[in-house]
Amino acid sequence: MKTQTRQVVEKMFEKFAQQDIDAIVETFSEDAILIHHGTQIMPSAKFVGREGARMFFEFNIHALEVVYFNANEFIEGGEDKLIILGNEHFISKEDKSEMKNRWVQIYTVNNGLITKMEEFATSAAPEQYGGNAGGL
Repeated sequence: MKTQTRQVVEKMFEKFAQQDIDAIVETFSEDAILIHHGTQIMPSAKFVGREGARMFFEFNIHALEVVYFNANEFIEGGEDKLIILGNEHFISKEDKSEMKNRWVQIYTVNNGLITKMEEFATSAAPEQYGGNAGGL
């Protein structure tokens, strides 16, 4: 059985896929904190509250075309934490540039609402990494 935390986050993902901004925002608490730690392409940003959640998702939905958004692995950390590993591909609606990211998102849910969303992501392609592993 899925935890309430996972159910809430999956509902938010479902509403994101439907591009239903109002329904997305309803999954966040009034004092939610959203942190995107940035990539080589996208800047870091912090948002607070439902208004911040609205700003974050309005940008994503209005500025970017989603080619794919995959939540590949769910790691449940107790009743209120969920860690998700995933990847995404977006195309800018403005200049048609492409962004492919691999990410880790960490969610905290209390009383049926997302109180914190934190994302760590990279847009570096495997061949861009240093070290001795090459394009792995």
